[in-house]
Amino acid sequence: MSAPLLSVRKLRVEFATRKGPLVALDDVSFDIARGEVLGVVGESGAGKSLTGLAIMGLIDPPGRIVSGEILLDGERIDHLSEDRMRLIRGPRIAMIFQDPLTSLDPLFTVGDQLVETIRAHQPLSAQAARQKAIGLLGEVGIPAPEQRVDSWPHEFSGGMRQRVVIALAMCAEPELIVADEPTTALDVSVQAQIIRLLKRLARERGLSVMLVTHDMGVIAETADRVAVMYAGRVVETGPVREVVHAALHPYAQGLMAAIPTLETRAVRLAQIPGSMPRLAPRTRPYCAFHTRCDKRFEPCSSIAPPVTRMGGREVACWLHEPVPAGAAR
Repeated sequence: MSAPLLSVRKLRVEFATRKGPLVALDDVSFDIARGEVLGVVGESGAGKSLTGLAIMGLIDPPGRIVSGEILLDGERIDHLSEDRMRLIRGPRIAMIFQDPLTSLDPLFTVGDQLVETIRAHQPLSAQAARQKAIGLLGEVGIPAPEQRVDSWPHEFSGGMRQRVVIALAMCAEPELIVADEPTTALDVSVQAQIIRLLKRLARERGLSVMLVTHDMGVIAETADRVAVMYAGRVVETGPVREVVHAALHPYAQGLMAAIPTLETRAVRLAQIPGSMPRLAPRTRPYCAFHTRCDKRFEPCSSIAPPVTRMGGREVACWLHEPVPAGAAR
């Protein structure tokens, strides 16, 4: 198999406080192949968006990467200076944020912003950059792009603004896009359009996409593989169909059970009791999910489970590991 485009290995992120460092990401590892859409799913606070920011080199103090590696096409990028990271952001990795209004300057037309971004990364004249901007707007589904290129951000609907943001991300022709909750602020019909757009761009351009979301429906529709995160750790990864239909980790099973279907009629959707733990001042010496898990047994509350490979899947759960000596199920 070819080497992955992006490889995250044992990533650990901490936030310094007066009471000591708080661990936000702990031992996070996953790969993204070329042309693959990896869905990263979990509750709010699981560490999904923070992982994307770490990949982009956008974690601000007091947060910092304290250990682990982030490799882009075999080159380590987590320890690069800000000047060198600017050469990677845009041309190699781009990010799509949740709210398009935070990515668009209301004082400039969308065309001006696209042209400026294109010329920052490519040696094109203003006219050539404008033509490329028009082409990008058409590619992401903006109607009449020759006219809309001179429109202001407030003249677009939410869905159209998100398409403009996707066009901005495509300006430098990156290899990887980190999409952080790109459909959360949109209604259901527009969500489906944005999902189809991301899938088409990944297929036609050979883009790799890291799709961060809390919506398993979006993951099931868009991703090739899925990584389930809980309390700053990846608890299960695998092909999306296998995880959706036969999740191995109890937390992943709970997420899948909460997806409504037309096949069964239920009075109430399934829910996971309790809430996610707060950030801890040090590595948790146990499974963070054990207080909410109805399958827990003795080692879960005292020993963190290792990651077990099972075919093309990985899971961190004692249910799939030999029981430690002295522990009972």
